[in-house]
Amino acid sequence: MQKRNVAIGFLGSTLDASKFSTRWERWRPTVAVCQHEDLLIHRFEIIADNRLGKLLKEVANDIRHISPETEVRSHSLNFSDPWDFEEVYEGLHTFARGYSFNTEDESYLIHMTTGTHVAQICLFLLAESRYIPGKLLQLSPPVRRDRQSPGEYRIIDLDLSRYDRIATRNAQEQEESRSFLKSGIDTRNAVFNRLIDNIERVAINSRAPILFMGPTGAGKSQLAKRIHALKKARRQVHGNFVELNCATLRGDAAMSALFGHVKGAFTGAVKDREGLLRAADGGILFLDEIGELGADEQAMLLRALEEKRFLPVGGDGEVTSDFQLIAGTNRDLWHDVEEGRFRDDLLARINLWTFRLPGLGDRPEDIEPNLNYELEQFAQQNNMLVTFNREARERFLTFATSPEATWRANFRDLNAAVTRMATLAPGGRINEEIAEEEIGRLRRAWQRNSGNRDDGLLENICSRDVIDELDLFDRVQLAEVVRVCRRSSSLSEAGRFLFSVSRGKKKNTNDADRLRKYLAKFGLSWESMRG
Repeated sequence: MQKRNVAIGFLGSTLDASKFSTRWERWRPTVAVCQHEDLLIHRFEIIADNRLGKLLKEVANDIRHISPETEVRSHSLNFSDPWDFEEVYEGLHTFARGYSFNTEDESYLIHMTTGTHVAQICLFLLAESRYIPGKLLQLSPPVRRDRQSPGEYRIIDLDLSRYDRIATRNAQEQEESRSFLKSGIDTRNAVFNRLIDNIERVAINSRAPILFMGPTGAGKSQLAKRIHALKKARRQVHGNFVELNCATLRGDAAMSALFGHVKGAFTGAVKDREGLLRAADGGILFLDEIGELGADEQAMLLRALEEKRFLPVGGDGEVTSDFQLIAGTNRDLWHDVEEGRFRDDLLARINLWTFRLPGLGDRPEDIEPNLNYELEQFAQQNNMLVTFNREARERFLTFATSPEATWRANFRDLNAAVTRMATLAPGGRINEEIAEEEIGRLRRAWQRNSGNRDDGLLENICSRDVIDELDLFDRVQLAEVVRVCRRSSSLSEAGRFLFSVSRGKKKNTNDADRLRKYLAKFGLSWESMRG
């Protein structure tokens, strides 16, 4: 279906004005827009000063006379100084933000012939930045004074690569976009900030797939949502944000969830299912853990990306969907390609824009601003303001930014920690006791989930207080000594194994005594090892 043409422009106080009786003998650009037989305008949005009410009425009536198909709408926009760039831009920017553009069904033509030079510049900037998602329409009068001719028109589709000198982004808007992608968090890590700069430029200027790599909880899903919101605010997408964690897909349900199915396609298919790819039409599809997709799903996804069409399960007719893909993974997809678990052609298709998101532990300077953000989020969600006292804040941040804090689940760990402390805070104030309790809880959780058996082993023979007093170096060393002791039949045998290299350099070799003294440093004995 052909889109409807919608013109947007100023009423010209000079060019559109004339004596009523002789108005058809003069070229009037706003009227002339609707006089071209090969350019049907379905709606004209005319911006006019209230003081031009009489002229606006005449021009609107004349447009309806020559083009009955054209609907005329007027918008009042009054400037105290029409040559004040800041005032004019702000007024037009407000108009654009409040207008309900429908780019799926309508094409917008920005009439640049009327209005002051300042107004024309502002319209250009709003078109270039996509606040007004349209093409420029420029009219010129007939070469000869022929009152029957509407003159000529030209439609200009802005190609930013041809306008390098003038198509500069407003610095404040750039900063707002970057801050928006970071959820307003004032991050301090220089590498991460440069990464966000690059992501912001790609998000605005490209519809190609984006691949986010990084550990679980690094913020891939949140960033994908912010990209969709940013593009939607700029009217670059009109569809929904659709998210799926591919690790949750198993068997036949995977194909149905992604590509949909028709009624009766398999047992339990009692009605048609749209599928997530269809649901993301015109928007963004975020596939987290894309490396978990099966071979069949990978093949169909590749075709859907390249041809914008695919076949639902059990269907005999293809459907279409035009979406932008953002993929996330914590796996090495290149290694998976070598192992035959991931298609090399699909990786090549989604690898145009690949960004590695660092974990929270790699950005210790960003923990404090993210801590503030999590407290703000808790306040909004629970309608309760919670703060730290000074000592508790310093203690928690000292631990949170130390090598001891691994932040294995990244922002999920931080969010959970803040939620627990804020919930338990008496009178909305997190004190040192609560901070210490949370530090202990995080330590234990990371030790249990680390895959390192050291602390579990030591807890069988030492108290938690003793373990917490040990440096990591001593903790690892002691755990290995305990393992050797447990698989040795005697103290001497364990000592010979542990000191097999250094014992040859000593005049008196008493390995059992050396081991006994080492264990005694930690209040341990051979008997406790065997127990």
